[in-house]
Amino acid sequence: MPEDELSRSSHSNPGKSLVNGIKTNPASNNPKSSLSMPLGPPVYVDLAYIPNHCSGKNTDPEFFKRVRASYYVVSGNDAANGEPSRAVLDALLEGKSQWGENLQVTLIPTHDTEVTREWYQQTHEKQQELNIMVLASSSTVVMQDESFPACKIEF
Repeated sequence: MPEDELSRSSHSNPGKSLVNGIKTNPASNNPKSSLSMPLGPPVYVDLAYIPNHCSGKNTDPEFFKRVRASYYVVSGNDAANGEPSRAVLDALLEGKSQWGENLQVTLIPTHDTEVTREWYQQTHEKQQELNIMVLASSSTVVMQDESFPACKIEF
């Protein structure tokens, strides 16, 4: 759409605006509900970083239905901010259960947290059913005067 048409369309329809070329209603509090475009097919990737340190603020089952990865990295290590979020880890199980194919998935936590340990223990049977493996690592990387836990990933 030429720029002058785009500008006219937003002026001639003051109750609506365009976001990424899609008409939305700014009065709506939920941007997901205002999108009128149907979702496309899922995206398959080798490695995906779970957004925002695995916080429930940005990631839900829809993420795992749409972004299908062989490896998901969980980097959260801030219990006070809900990182990693148990709800996001549960969303992985819910999303993966709807894939319709039993592809191997590996979850890579970068920190050993109480949330990930409890989730692992409480959902282990479901993980096995869904072909999800959780890497545990006691490796430590030392750089200069700092040391931190790490996982090695090979493809």
